[in-house]
Amino acid sequence: MVDAAQIQEHAEVLGSDGTHVGTVDHIDKGEIKLTKTDAAAGGLHHYIPLDFVRAVEGGKVHLDRPAEEVKREWSTS
Repeated sequence: MVDAAQIQEHAEVLGSDGTHVGTVDHIDKGEIKLTKTDAAAGGLHHYIPLDFVRAVEGGKVHLDRPAEEVKREWSTS
């Protein structure tokens, strides 16, 4: 598991396919809270489990599954 301290606010979040998923707002209770102002967010905060994170490299968060799968599994509360 990746150290949550490596994940910075406003970092880009990418699926394993390299597709943009969102932008980090902050870490909240073991989940990444994405900004609601990101174009991919549809005006809502979305939450992704830290377990989805494969790596943090170059200031970007890389997930272990494709963007479409992440968007099917993320939560809004």
